[in-house]
Amino acid sequence: MTQIPVPSPAHAPPLIEQRGLYFDELDLDVTYAHRPGRTVTETDNVLFTTITMNTQPLHLDAAWSAQQPLGQRLINSMFTLATMVGQSVTQLTQGTIIAQLGMTDVSFPHPLFHGDTLYTETVVLEKRLSATRPGQGIAVMKHTGRNQHMVAVAVATRSALMWTEDAHKASRRFS
Repeated sequence: MTQIPVPSPAHAPPLIEQRGLYFDELDLDVTYAHRPGRTVTETDNVLFTTITMNTQPLHLDAAWSAQQPLGQRLINSMFTLATMVGQSVTQLTQGTIIAQLGMTDVSFPHPLFHGDTLYTETVVLEKRLSATRPGQGIAVMKHTGRNQHMVAVAVATRSALMWTEDAHKASRRFS
């Protein structure tokens, strides 16, 4: 049997781990554009709607929806909200968030339809170090989802508890 040499840690190439931004790296009043966009399909809408037990015919019944004011099925707004937040994760919070604290001011100013593409942007509105959790901070972010025509289809303000870089690195050393 041939043994394959394993590089020693001293000779291992540098490791770069994909992550979001730490609390201390977030800038206020900067627009973070999350790409790529996500083209939403009928399958996405029907699966999400049925998985979440939402029997709303505006999402499931094409014939019924055709008779309603918008004339077609709508993408489930909870799918839109979840996708909008999800699009921000790799750039902002992947591996750097401790907990989502809440959402406020959620609105859906324009419908999203099958075949539309959702693009999301985030602006950090506020940030402050936690008074009770050293090495952690609270960031307040405003997410805006837009369709391919750049029309806002969803807006939400989200608060998250996040690591500072030094505290997170220190916590990982001892785990």
